[in-house]
Amino acid sequence: MAIVDPTSTPSVPARPVQPGAQQTSPTIWRGTLQLVGGLAAVWAGCSTFSWVDALARAAVVLLGVGIAYRGFAQLARVWRGPSARPALWLCTAWLILVSAAALAADLLPLAESTSPSKTLGQAGYQRPDLFSSHPLGTNRFALDLLGQSIHGARVSLLTALFAVVVSTAIGVVIGVVAGYFRGPVDLVAGVGMDSLLAFPPLILLIALAAVFGVPDSVPDAVLKAGIALAIVGVPTMARLSRANAMVFAQREFVLAGRSMGASGRRIMFRELLPNVLVPVASYAFVIVAVLIIAEGSLSYLGLGLQQPQPTWGNMIAEADLQVLRQHPHVAMVPGAFMFLTVYAFNQVGEHAQQRWGGSDTRS
Repeated sequence: MAIVDPTSTPSVPARPVQPGAQQTSPTIWRGTLQLVGGLAAVWAGCSTFSWVDALARAAVVLLGVGIAYRGFAQLARVWRGPSARPALWLCTAWLILVSAAALAADLLPLAESTSPSKTLGQAGYQRPDLFSSHPLGTNRFALDLLGQSIHGARVSLLTALFAVVVSTAIGVVIGVVAGYFRGPVDLVAGVGMDSLLAFPPLILLIALAAVFGVPDSVPDAVLKAGIALAIVGVPTMARLSRANAMVFAQREFVLAGRSMGASGRRIMFRELLPNVLVPVASYAFVIVAVLIIAEGSLSYLGLGLQQPQPTWGNMIAEADLQVLRQHPHVAMVPGAFMFLTVYAFNQVGEHAQQRWGGSDTRS
């Protein structure tokens, strides 16, 4: 029998230490320092220093953006854990910011960006300076590039969204009908969609723009370019809808509806359509990104709105080779807006496809 010493202190088992508990505080400080340091580098690179070359300033800005994103990503992982998606958050924030700015463009305190007659006494091609009245510079007419980019975002976003809504509405109906009935209906729909896909998209857009004519106002541009882009986007939406309709047409709830005597119209629009819309809607974000580029291409070729009514495409078209060498910001500013917006839509669309691309609204 073991003898216990009454004066001894009973041992208490040590609590297990969480693996990341000791690293949380250093990670927060490290992420905060990187975020602040990166933003400071961006500020320094965007400031006007006569002794700093433009390429060096651009390198400092890119380096600052990378460091700031690394710090933001670390803070996001501390807050939400391994499931954090900082790139998706930033892309969503950018889309919200651009959309809100485009809608409220007429109310924002921006420098003159649409009327050259009001800037006759000002010098054109002013370089970007964040702490001036033209933070992103001006074009040859001394119009503010920040204001032009925001007004151009209104045209590009409205045109792309209008085209996606129209192409989705038409393509989903064609795809669901073809996928449900199959046979001759599917054959006719397939030949029609393949015929549209046989044309190079840019050539088809140029032909449609020649038929509709060059727009002279923002509503006219949204309508004409939107219809042309919708025609180009219908085959993609129809094929995607047809593929999903064929899959869901073999599911138990559809077979049960048929056995109970439900009509084909009821099955298509009450059973198939809600399930087909989910993956199509998630893919629509990617289509919006593609159509923004297509709308910019039309404007770049002179088939869209013309200056001084800005679009991202006609803003980039202002910079020929000589202007691009001497004043690269004229093309880089709208190009950066377009790049960030298209990239953000692609990221959001990829996340939407991963989450809802193959979902079933009945499950």
